[in-house]
Amino acid sequence: MSDTTAHEEPELIQLLTPEGELTGHPDYPLDISAEEIRALYRDLVLVRRVDSEAVSLQRQGELGLWASLLGQEAAQIGSGRALGERDMAFPSYREHGVAWCRGIAPKELLGMFRGVTNGGWDPHEHGFHLYTIVIGSQALHATGYAMGVQRDGAVGEDGTAVISYFGDGATSQGDTNEAFNFASVNNAPVVFFCQNNQWAISESTERQSRVPIYKRAAGFGFPGVRVDGNDVLACLAVTRAALNNAREGNGPTLVEAFTYRMGAHTTNDDPSRYRASAELDEWKAKDPILRVRRYLENNGLADDAFFASVDTEAEAIGEQVRTECRALPDPEPLDIFHEVYAEPNVQIDRQRSEFAEYLASFEGVGAEGGR
Repeated sequence: MSDTTAHEEPELIQLLTPEGELTGHPDYPLDISAEEIRALYRDLVLVRRVDSEAVSLQRQGELGLWASLLGQEAAQIGSGRALGERDMAFPSYREHGVAWCRGIAPKELLGMFRGVTNGGWDPHEHGFHLYTIVIGSQALHATGYAMGVQRDGAVGEDGTAVISYFGDGATSQGDTNEAFNFASVNNAPVVFFCQNNQWAISESTERQSRVPIYKRAAGFGFPGVRVDGNDVLACLAVTRAALNNAREGNGPTLVEAFTYRMGAHTTNDDPSRYRASAELDEWKAKDPILRVRRYLENNGLADDAFFASVDTEAEAIGEQVRTECRALPDPEPLDIFHEVYAEPNVQIDRQRSEFAEYLASFEGVGAEGGR
C-alpha cells in the first residue's frame, strides 16, 4: 500500500493506459484472465447503457431526477468487482455501477428517482446500503458499521470489509472528516473511496483543496492512494488491496479515483455554464470503455462477434429498463408513512391518521393504503 505525505508529487496508479496498453504496477499486481477482462468490458458497456436510458427517461418526464455516472464507469465497476460477498458498501446517489455489481436491478434505482419507492432493495441481501442524498453522511454510517464489524470480530481473511463511496465535494463536509478521524483512531476496517470527478456541481476541486485529496489521509494517520479512475483494472487492483488491508486489521485507506464527470451533475444541471468544452474533449480521449476495447482488440482477446453481442445485450437492457420503469406502480398517498421507522412511532401514527382524514374529506379520493 502506497503511503503518502502532503509534500510528494501525486502518483497515479495506472495499469491500463488510454491507448490500451497493459503496463502493470509493482505494488498492485493483478492476476486476471482474458475472460475476466471481457466481463469487465461487458459491465462497463451495460451500465453506461442503463445510465443513458435513465437520462432519456428523465428528459421525457418519467423520472424526477437522475444523477448520471457517465465517465465514472471504471471507478465504479473496478471497485465494485473488488468487493467480497461479505463486504458492505455505503453509496452516495451516483453509484449505479456498484449497484450493478451487487446485483441491484436497475428498476430498483429508477424507482427511487421516479419517486415511487424509498430505495427498494434490502441492504443486507446485497451488501449495498440505500442511496444517500445528504452529502458525506454515508462516510459516518460506513465507519460506524465498520466499528461494529470490528467489535463483532467479523474481520480476518474471510471477514468483512466496509467501503464508503463519495465524491470530491463530500471531502469538504465535516461528516467526511469526522469519519476519517473515527476510522483512524479506532482502526476500523473501512475503505474510503472518493470518486474525484473534479467538479462538485460547479465548484472545481482546486477550489476545495490545496493538496490532492488522497494526501489528506496522512493528516488523519492512515494511507491514501490516487488511482486512475478511468482504468478499471487499476481500480480493481487498488480497491482489492485496500479491502484486504482492512480485513487484515490494518485499518482504513483513502482511495482517490481520479476521474471525470463527462455528463451533468444531475439532469437539473448544465455544465456548459461553468466548464470549457476543451476539458471535456480531453477526458473523452481517456474514455474508460474505449481503453479496454483497445486492449482486447490489440491483443486478439475479443473479436467483432463479441463486441456485437455486448452491443445487442446493451440495447436489450435499455429497452427493458424503459419498459420496467414505465410499469412501476404509483404508491398510495399514505405509503409516504411506510418504513420511516423500524418500530411503530406515535408521531408518525398521528400524522398518518390526520392525512387519511384530510384525504377522506375530498369526494372520490380514498384513504386506503394503510401502513
